[in-house]
Amino acid sequence: MCGIAGFVSFDGHARDEAGARLKRMTDAIIHRGPDEEGYFVDDHAALGHRRLSIIDLSSGQQPMGAGDGRVQIVFNGEIYNYLEVRTELEQLGHRFRTHSDTEVLLRGYLQWGERSVEKMNGMFAFAIWDVRDRRLFLARDRVGKKPLYYARTGAAVAFASELKALRAAGLIPTEVDAEALDCYFSFGYVPAPRTIYRGVRKLRAAHTLTVTESGDTERKYWALSFAEPVPQTLDAATEALGALLDQAVKCRLMSEVPLGAFLSGGIDSSLVVAAMARLQDRPIITHSIGFNEREHSELPVAARVAAHLKTDHHEFTVTPDAASVLERIAWHCDEPLADSSALPTWYVCQMTRRSVTVALSGDGGDEGFGGYTFRYLPHVLESRLRHRLPTALRAPLFGAVGRLWPASAALPKPLRLKTVLENLAVGDAEAFYRDLVWLRPDTRQRLYAPGFLETLRGFTPLEAMAPYYVHSSAADALGRSQDTDIHFYMTDDVLVKVDRMSMAHSLEVRAPLLDYRILEFAARLPSALKMNHREGKLPLRKLAAQRLPAEICGLPKRGFSIPAAQWLRGELRPLVEDALSNTRGLAAEVLRADTLQGLWHEHLSGARDHSVFLWGLMMLGMWQRAAAHPAARPA
Repeated sequence: MCGIAGFVSFDGHARDEAGARLKRMTDAIIHRGPDEEGYFVDDHAALGHRRLSIIDLSSGQQPMGAGDGRVQIVFNGEIYNYLEVRTELEQLGHRFRTHSDTEVLLRGYLQWGERSVEKMNGMFAFAIWDVRDRRLFLARDRVGKKPLYYARTGAAVAFASELKALRAAGLIPTEVDAEALDCYFSFGYVPAPRTIYRGVRKLRAAHTLTVTESGDTERKYWALSFAEPVPQTLDAATEALGALLDQAVKCRLMSEVPLGAFLSGGIDSSLVVAAMARLQDRPIITHSIGFNEREHSELPVAARVAAHLKTDHHEFTVTPDAASVLERIAWHCDEPLADSSALPTWYVCQMTRRSVTVALSGDGGDEGFGGYTFRYLPHVLESRLRHRLPTALRAPLFGAVGRLWPASAALPKPLRLKTVLENLAVGDAEAFYRDLVWLRPDTRQRLYAPGFLETLRGFTPLEAMAPYYVHSSAADALGRSQDTDIHFYMTDDVLVKVDRMSMAHSLEVRAPLLDYRILEFAARLPSALKMNHREGKLPLRKLAAQRLPAEICGLPKRGFSIPAAQWLRGELRPLVEDALSNTRGLAAEVLRADTLQGLWHEHLSGARDHSVFLWGLMMLGMWQRAAAHPAARPA
């Protein structure tokens, strides 16, 4: 796992100056690859690399050239099927100098051009400079496990694994993009292709970008299809899934450095560890974290799984040093990220790195197999109701009742119907959006300052999310919800969090359940085989019943969660109040102070839980401080 950075000037540049700028870029991301550094500079291009050595420790240095120097590559990631692709290339006449997956990528490009990525199974972001044709080729893996930012300015283009590398070279503007900020306030993250900076883009997952002097060409090379579900029984689906999971885990065990796993005690990570135990003779090194608050501690359940699977288990109880750790998290994230589970993820990565360099995780099970039932179940039921009622009746009736219905946590749960009633008045896509965002449309309108609303010119974050839902190949509400989460929430929140927190500690994380073969298999399952009227992930649950202790399988969903609402009223309160009182912060520029204070007082009194939004506000303030001094790495 590594960090990459570089730039191309089609008008040419001075090599010494380009080399110095490139060094500043790679120094900014040294945490992504502390083992080695490498550079390539010619009259038009500069490519830099920071290496975390995992495979082919002796000869996998980058940048790497091939074709008598015609092409040069910098690559971040792992290609899990590189030995099979290498064999195919050897049969076509290619001769290899190293045993690395990097050279397979490079020679694959020489053989198949931009379509070479279609042959690769892995997590990757890479750049290839074609010296002869003066062409830059950028690519990102199917689900966006590895990040890639870029900016095109006139005759120049710059790219990097992290924004801080681009900023260190002075190659990008730093004006905040209003639409990106609006998306952040609504989702807690900035969805691709936007970034927090106007004029800087993320290369979207499953896309390539070819850059020449005459222009750019972006191509999508993979799409997840929900279009033709394959009828089968749950038993058959479970058996097929077990075989696929074992294959996905096996190819991710390849490493020349110590390897282990995260273990939360939930079904997904437990199944990954169980598959590892089936494939290895020695005990798996597992890692779990917990908190002093018992209801948020995963340690007891994880310990039971570890004992059953006979792992070499490591536990850590978190007493967070909130101020210093959250400052470091904000610095590493580069863009504001409000996912509070970044904090426990930071700690589990920190602990895990003490014993291993590579860890397998359970990420992907919820998105692939319908695990977010707290959102999916009501959405599916609402969708069925919507399709049974004529729009002409449904919209005015439920819209009016929804506006009048009180929004109060004091109501008994059966009477908390405001969101449901409002959702029934709109279409499926907008209803799913309302379930996903933090800010209700009316709250957003009251919270935003008039000047900020003017700047947005009618834009709403629905425009960023809706295309994934509306253009999904799925025929039903569950499939469209999953499709949207995989390409939107998972890529731009979950995977960003895992990448930044793991790379902050120079730890590589691999996610077998995000193997594209498993995702394609899950997409082809009929919805009834993924979720019933009570729970989701049915094939994973049935597989867990075969491979894990019986008492584990019936437990509720677990993950790296924290008692955010409680902490915000306690030890983190000064950080929130600092964000609220900062008159120079972004929040003061774009949000109405009176509405903001009202939300804070409601949260403090316990009348309402605004912890998700307030956590986001706190992290926005920390990000802004970190962005003002990108070279000042927090201790």
